[in-house]
Amino acid sequence: MKSSSWSVGEVAERFDLPTNVLRHWETVGLLAPARDGAGRRRYSRDDVGRVAIILRSKSAGMSLEQIGVLLDSGARSRHEVLTAHLADLDRRMEEMRISREMTQHAFDCKAHDIATCPRFRAQVADLLVDFR
Repeated sequence: MKSSSWSVGEVAERFDLPTNVLRHWETVGLLAPARDGAGRRRYSRDDVGRVAIILRSKSAGMSLEQIGVLLDSGARSRHEVLTAHLADLDRRMEEMRISREMTQHAFDCKAHDIATCPRFRAQVADLLVDFR
């Protein structure tokens, strides 16, 4: 990407996205690329930066609506949305930690049937509380 502006196809290819995704993000207000004399989209460095932010935010589990609030410096609900997202990240990170421990135990466990291993079953005990 040597130029200072890029076509929708160039940006889509660089980020390994279908062009319709970039167009959709424009439709929902996340992107606003300039247009050239023929009406074709031209993405600036700032636009490409926004695409990167959108992608990273989506991979972190944010919805397009949440990302819209994140990118709107004047949004009144910005801190509420970000606080809720941080809480969701913390919850998911804890679930991943538990899942990793369970997977590591399954990998290391000598039990023939992992589902009967008491230490392995302890990893899901919190999900079985209502079934006692």
